[in-house]
Amino acid sequence: MKLANEQANETTNYRVWDKPSRLFHWINVLLVLSLVFVGLLMLFRRDLGITGLEAKIKLKELHVVIGYLFAANLLFRILWGFIGSHFARFANNIPSFSAIKGYKSALDRGENPQYIGHNPIGKLAVFVIMLTLTVMLVTGLFRAGTDIYYPPFGHAVAEYIAQDGVDASSIKPYDETGVDKQKLDEVKPYKSVAGQVHLYGAYFLLLLILFHVIAVIQAERKHQPGIISAMFSGIKRITGPTQDKE
Repeated sequence: MKLANEQANETTNYRVWDKPSRLFHWINVLLVLSLVFVGLLMLFRRDLGITGLEAKIKLKELHVVIGYLFAANLLFRILWGFIGSHFARFANNIPSFSAIKGYKSALDRGENPQYIGHNPIGKLAVFVIMLTLTVMLVTGLFRAGTDIYYPPFGHAVAEYIAQDGVDASSIKPYDETGVDKQKLDEVKPYKSVAGQVHLYGAYFLLLLILFHVIAVIQAERKHQPGIISAMFSGIKRITGPTQDKE
């Protein structure tokens, strides 16, 4: 039988983040950074000397194509949140304000509770980030459909705004040839709202990413060494008892 102090000092390797979850994480990082880069080019294209309509459309098309990859990756993660391994499932990552309060109280008392998966604050952060990513996905797809008539909404939008007898496939971005201007005006407010939500959602997401990076570094240094390496290896080395189970 192990003594209590031996159990407290025992270091155990735990398999926590499965390969699909880790791949999603790093692919998402790459795609979000790419989308932000192209988005900044779109916002400041005039300052960069990009003034032609064709160049404007090409930038939007590039942003949308990267957005499709982002969407596919996010939709896979959402699916994996229901069928994946224990710590990948959303059911095991539901944020609880009572758990967050208890966790903060433990830290204030000088304790250092260890978690195989996310700690209670981490669960809240993941929930907010995933919700923001989903909002960005929906608004981005809507803007792709109303701006340059890309799937999945583009064909329906083009059909709606096309004049009677005009083939929807002939409707071109930023060209009102064959367009019913009254119907186009009806679409514009929805397009504008989606665009504003998408833009400020991007700013909010960047702020979340900054806080996330700072929080992870702080947790790595002060509370739970190895959480960063676990996102590469999938394994956490934890000394002492854990607050959650595999």
